[in-house]
Amino acid sequence: MNIRREEQALDSYLLRVFCLVVTERSVSRVALRMKQSQPAISAALRKLRDIFGDPLLVREKGGMVPTERALALLSHAKSALAEIDQMVQLPESFEPQTSKLTFRIGAPDYIAPSFMATVVESFRREAPTARLVIHSLGPNFDFERSLAEGELDVVIGNWPEPPPRMHLSMLLEDQIVCLVNARHPLASKGMTTESYARGVHIVPMPYSISQRGVIDSILASLRITREECVTVQSFTTVPYLLQHTDLIFTTTLHFARFYADILQLAILPAPIDFPPMRFYQLWHERNHKSPAHRWIRRILSDCGQKINTNQAKTK
Repeated sequence: MNIRREEQALDSYLLRVFCLVVTERSVSRVALRMKQSQPAISAALRKLRDIFGDPLLVREKGGMVPTERALALLSHAKSALAEIDQMVQLPESFEPQTSKLTFRIGAPDYIAPSFMATVVESFRREAPTARLVIHSLGPNFDFERSLAEGELDVVIGNWPEPPPRMHLSMLLEDQIVCLVNARHPLASKGMTTESYARGVHIVPMPYSISQRGVIDSILASLRITREECVTVQSFTTVPYLLQHTDLIFTTTLHFARFYADILQLAILPAPIDFPPMRFYQLWHERNHKSPAHRWIRRILSDCGQKINTNQAKTK
């Protein structure tokens, strides 16, 4: 029988090191994330190599890359860690005021800054010793896999058709408006469907490679084309590019209002009957009954309701 001496030494600590090393592809970055020394992580990596009989990471011209065996083992290691975490977490043991848990939320950069600010404020007030990581989502990010494997706890998005197989609840409902330079000719005259179609527009890169966004879907259904003169990767860049140009940006009222208050911008009613933009929070069955996750979902829901209520009062 070919039984390695080290096989029985594989514990949750080594599993965490393995997952992070394969993901980060850097011993130094893993050491920073785990708040340990590089020699300690290097020693753990040597032990993992003995256990699996594989180098796990090998050096290439562009840096370290995982071996085929390491990639094959990664999903199993993450599943095992998730099971261990569920075993050791007591059903009713979560106390926000004393918790040192880390919560990971995935969110697009076009969500209202006022919403995220309210979330962080509530989080710090209720759980002063816990940690919050806000992960920026993009079109190539597999958020369903990240939720299933425990890399993220909650994902926020505005899918026209929310992904199946996940739990979800609505957080925000927002109207769509147009944001322009305060000295834009349309800022004083108002905007019609014709002037909207004739105008020059700044647009973000597609958020999802599998779904067309709400705005693009409605324009396509109405056979309205617009001249997309400037395309940017980040939503938060757009307001600064509007200040001295004739560009038009179609976005949500929460987002527009935040930047109109700090920059010389004007908010115009959209001349097209766009439906409300709905933002959801999405989570996996693995976290559905966890008290800690119920708490963070409640924080998000409360903050969404607060933003919606404040907007209703200002109409």
